[in-house]
Amino acid sequence: MMIRNLIRGIITLLVGALGFYLSYSSLNFLQSLGWNFSPVWTYVAAVVLFSIMGFLVAPVSIRSFLSLMKWIDSRLTQVPTHDLISGAVGGIIGLIISTLFMNAFVSIQFFGPLLAVILSIFLGYLGLTIGMKRKEDIVGFLSFLPKFRGDKSDKHKESKVDHSLELVDYKILDTSVIIDGRIADIVKTGFVEGILLIPGFVLEELRHIADSSDLLKRNRGRRGLDILNQISKETAIKVHIHEQDFDDINEVDSKLVRLGQVLKSPLLTNDYNLNKVAELQGVKVLNINELANALKPIVLPGEEMLVQVMKEGKEPGQGVAYLDDGTMIVVDTGRRFMGQNVTVLVTSVLQTAAGRMIFAKPKSMLEKKSMGLRATDEVKAIG
Repeated sequence: MMIRNLIRGIITLLVGALGFYLSYSSLNFLQSLGWNFSPVWTYVAAVVLFSIMGFLVAPVSIRSFLSLMKWIDSRLTQVPTHDLISGAVGGIIGLIISTLFMNAFVSIQFFGPLLAVILSIFLGYLGLTIGMKRKEDIVGFLSFLPKFRGDKSDKHKESKVDHSLELVDYKILDTSVIIDGRIADIVKTGFVEGILLIPGFVLEELRHIADSSDLLKRNRGRRGLDILNQISKETAIKVHIHEQDFDDINEVDSKLVRLGQVLKSPLLTNDYNLNKVAELQGVKVLNINELANALKPIVLPGEEMLVQVMKEGKEPGQGVAYLDDGTMIVVDTGRRFMGQNVTVLVTSVLQTAAGRMIFAKPKSMLEKKSMGLRATDEVKAIG
């Protein structure tokens, strides 16, 4: 906070100095035209006015500058070292060339300084672009330095370093999968490898949920924080807190997708919408619900099952039962067995995006039907 106030004061002074410079230049120009003003009060008014403007604009300028620095940092982390160095060398050469022409432009009245600045920006950017495109030539020119020698041993070492970096496997956790809690049991089994990455904005969202006035939300938020403590203390897997944030994005899901793109790491979630959005933007997703569905036991038509009919189904006469893993079983003509344990035969299995549904019929009803058919066949045979 103290540093922000100091920077705000510096910006205020700089803008006030700019006001003094502009008033001084304007008065000289107007006096050359024959206009007379009181310079002292004009200077004071300009300095006070511009200082107030600088004081008010300073917070926005600081936030914009910090956002720009974070954006530049996120982009530079993805650029190889050789590209950065070659681009810097090209940009420096472009600025050196621009200084050779700067005196010729500065001597031009009114537009001279502006043309000099435009020339510096243009040649600097041109040198940066050419330097990055011709990085192999620049790195070859710097081959006398040990860092840039292109012998085979260094290339072999470099490939080893890059390979080791690729082995760092991050899994980014979102809020829903933390609150869900099943990730703790999955981690304990050892099937999840690498490092669990918890973004700072996800922790902040969990804290807000845990402090909510709504009892249900508060319990969910506290459960999520307990799950994180359990994972970090009771499991061998590493858990890292990632502080990078994206101030230009408001929604947490969008921030997670951007982080997955920057780190090139998958998201661990059970949010269906986040799953689809991330896949559309090229981010790999590890969905806990899909894993749970894949691990459910396979049920084939014709198998017998002992279930308890819990409630009525949507269609007349149907009953609904559940397996231990939550799979729904729709029992045809099962309404009459409400609250009873009944043996059913599986007729079909339906796999949907929400999970697996099993359709079955009571075994006793099928046996009665088959007995009736046999009796009918015997009567026909006797007749």
